[in-house]
Amino acid sequence: MVEIQGEVAAGFEPVRAAFARNFRDHGELGAAFALYHQGRKVADLWAGDARPEVGGGPDPAVAWEAGSAQVLRSVTKGLVAGAALLLAQRGELDLDAPVAEYWPEFKAAGKDRLPVRWLLSHRAGLPALDRPLVREQVLAWEPAVAAVAAQAPSWEPGSAHGYHPYTYGWLVGEVVRRVTGRTVGRYFAEEVAGPLGLDLWIGLPAGEAGRVGRLVDLPAPAAAAGLKLRPKPSVAQAYQDPQSLTVRAFGAVAGGLDLNDPAVRAAEVPGANGIGTARAVARYYAALIGAGDGPAGRPLFTADTLAAAAVSDSDGPDRVLVVNTRFGHGFFRHHPTSPMTSPAAFGHPGRGGALGFADPELGLGFGYVTCGMQPGVTGDVRSRGLIEAVRACVLPGRG
Repeated sequence: MVEIQGEVAAGFEPVRAAFARNFRDHGELGAAFALYHQGRKVADLWAGDARPEVGGGPDPAVAWEAGSAQVLRSVTKGLVAGAALLLAQRGELDLDAPVAEYWPEFKAAGKDRLPVRWLLSHRAGLPALDRPLVREQVLAWEPAVAAVAAQAPSWEPGSAHGYHPYTYGWLVGEVVRRVTGRTVGRYFAEEVAGPLGLDLWIGLPAGEAGRVGRLVDLPAPAAAAGLKLRPKPSVAQAYQDPQSLTVRAFGAVAGGLDLNDPAVRAAEVPGANGIGTARAVARYYAALIGAGDGPAGRPLFTADTLAAAAVSDSDGPDRVLVVNTRFGHGFFRHHPTSPMTSPAAFGHPGRGGALGFADPELGLGFGYVTCGMQPGVTGDVRSRGLIEAVRACVLPGRG
């Protein structure tokens, strides 16, 4: 039996039990979970291996420790969204302005009037590339942003929405760079992570490499089979058809990226390669709404910015994920396919299981990271169990 490390505040014991169940019942290999509630950290847990042994290979397993960090995959998009919305809050970025006003090359292929907010809400129609990028182009940055600037939309921008797995990071990240002269990773480090003291990076500093775990693939547990999917085309069909928008979107990088590769971790791939601890993810989201401790107790977002994060700008059939999804400006919203603790919540999951979100109604900052990558982008059984336990603790009788 895996020993659970860390602590929970009185009244949050069900959260510890849910975390333990993930190891006992759902195939968890190594993970951490942290929770802030109304100005205090009420859960800080970790267990298992940060670097599991893989197939009897030469690298031994390394246990998860209090300071272990992990690749966050698409949880990174929530960090990028925070950077963009802070720029808007400070009057440096107009969400209604055409992207091409900041990035002239973007006007190619009829995109000259496409507004910034459609990038954030996955309405730009640019989830896939006609010519997938290779690893070297991704690591160099400029080839990636040139490709998305030249790409013609897959649907009329603004008329529908569809998740942008890789391209979101280049689209929003390049706008941040054009506005500030800083990469999105540097901007996030200097304006958010640094002032808040967060172990949270887009582009891993060399000195932090020893703290980072290893991602491994896991099969989907039987308990995760309850999602309601659109019957036609089915999710299975969408992922199996090499010509589908789903496959093309997730295949925007030929062969994918090895997120255990040190060079990939050191680069900025703001749709996928953020790295951090569970407590940093939780504290980041707590800070957005002023529900953390210390500097994180003062909200980063004003009421207007919070409204932009939490608006349901895209709601309904998702042309890429082939389920119904709901997005604000850069964030997933609470929805049956991407559940959080209340309808007020906003955040971002990572493909494979990780999740971070804020709930301004309940005063929560939630952070879960894992080394075990189960199939799927939304609805992971492990995070759902933690969400249900948190609800039971903060809403007794309604969990």
